[in-house]
This record gives sequence, structure tokens and C-alpha cells, in this order.
Amino acid sequence: MLQPCRNRKHQLRGFTLIELMVVLVIIGVLAALIVPNVLDRADDARMTAARTDVNNIMQALKLYKLDNQRFPSGEQGLLALVTKPTVGRIPPNWKPYLEKLPNDPWGRPYQYANPGVKGEIDVYSLGADGQAGGEGKDADIGSWQ
Repeated sequence: MLQPCRNRKHQLRGFTLIELMVVLVIIGVLAALIVPNVLDRADDARMTAARTDVNNIMQALKLYKLDNQRFPSGEQGLLALVTKPTVGRIPPNWKPYLEKLPNDPWGRPYQYANPGVKGEIDVYSLGADGQAGGEGKDADIGSWQ
């Protein structure tokens, strides 16, 4: 059988304000060291996802060319991979090449240029800033890389 504590000091146990402050400072220091690294990883992941999407779109465009002897025109754009073009030269052997067109990791559509500036055709994302050019996370990510 348990005996009740007669000394009130033993019943009121908890953390002091100093102990709580020390723990909060330690958590703050750890967060300051870890959070910047985690945020940089998110940007790296978006850039990798954009490169993967561009490569997948390029593969679909190559299949389109094999079936139809040419890439979609600039006017037809990437939409020609999803729906049969109704403008320009209608492809004779069209079939769906993608289920849907992905947006880049920043939520904007991928860009398509035919003729391309850096290759026969160019597929690219404008990066985090949505503007041509840039460096780091704002750099364009394209089929020429």
C-alpha cells in the first residue's frame, strides 16, 4: 500500500523557468542549423523534377517525330502530344503521346520552341522566377542540358 507523501515539496515537481529556457534555446539553435539545409533541398528537388519532366517530354516528342516525320510546329506546341492538332499540318499517324501535359514544379506550363534556339527543338522551364535566364534556382532548365 502506498503511503501519502507528508512533505509538500515532493508532490510539486516540474521544470523551472531556467530549464525550459535552456531547452528552447537548444531547439532554436538546432532549427537555425537544420532549416536552411532543408529549404535548399526543396529547391534541388524541384530542379531535378523539372529535368525529369523535360526529358520525358523530349522522349514523347521523339516518338511523335518517328510516327509523323516531324516535330509539332511551334503553333501546335506541346498540346500536340495530348490532343490531335487541328491547326497547321495535321499529323498523319497521330496518337496520344502523353496522358496530360505536366506543369513545371513551380506551377507554370513548360515552354516549347520549334525551331529551337539551342537545338532543333527546345523544351524548357523558366525556373523559380518565371523569367528567361537567371542563375541557381531561377535558371532555365531545358532539353539542351
